[in-house]
Amino acid sequence: MVSHPDTGESFIREILQIIFKKSFERLVVRPQKVYYGSNTDKHGARLDVYLEEVDDAVPGGAIVYDVEPDQNEDEESKAALPKRTRFYHAKIDAQSLKSGEHYRSLKNVIVILITPYDPFGLNRMVYTIRCQCVENPEMNYDDGACTMYLYTKGTEGNPPEELKQLLYYMENTKVENANSEALQNIDRMVNRIKMDGEVSLEYMKIFEREEMLIRKGQEMERQNTEREKQRADTAEQRAARAEQEVEALRKELRILKGREEKSQAIN
Repeated sequence: MVSHPDTGESFIREILQIIFKKSFERLVVRPQKVYYGSNTDKHGARLDVYLEEVDDAVPGGAIVYDVEPDQNEDEESKAALPKRTRFYHAKIDAQSLKSGEHYRSLKNVIVILITPYDPFGLNRMVYTIRCQCVENPEMNYDDGACTMYLYTKGTEGNPPEELKQLLYYMENTKVENANSEALQNIDRMVNRIKMDGEVSLEYMKIFEREEMLIRKGQEMERQNTEREKQRADTAEQRAARAEQEVEALRKELRILKGREEKSQAIN
């Protein structure tokens, strides 16, 4: 949706306006923004939807938003969510401060994960995470970093009604669930994209490429496993042969020792 040249910016603007209950006028949209690792052995990051709200009154002249729909609900992925978002913050921060600029120019960053699973088990629709002082939680400590987890099926808390409707619509994308003007706009854009043959074709190409990469990765893993197995089998065979050779040497030594003892007895 966000990648579409005609509707992408309008689509994500509507979503942000519902989440934050404010208008977004000067918005820069960059879907699938990639941060490469600082070296070939370092981890990179691919942000699903990178946005900058241009605002001369805030540090760095813009607020950065990273919107990440996520369906990785296995326990290992859920447990890693806080460190994953910490890594996203770090990658964005590292690229948003130019050489020679003061730290006060560092842009504010908000990472938003939208999930169909409960990331923390409290059944909240909204989890907003900010840094705070452990000894005095009320003390003001604003480092400009914020993470929001939006659980589409959550019932606890008191989020705005339109946000509830948006998250329900994401789970049940039907026109009858578009209960506001903003959601109706979103629904029209969604249907337009669904009817766009070029988008469907490109999506299938992306899907096929990802499937190909997955299959290639699985094949490489299978080959690596097979090689490791062959190495293990070879090592086991070598060890068995070595043990046989040692046992043969011991047997030969026993025979020689026996002959020597007989010779000494005769003498």
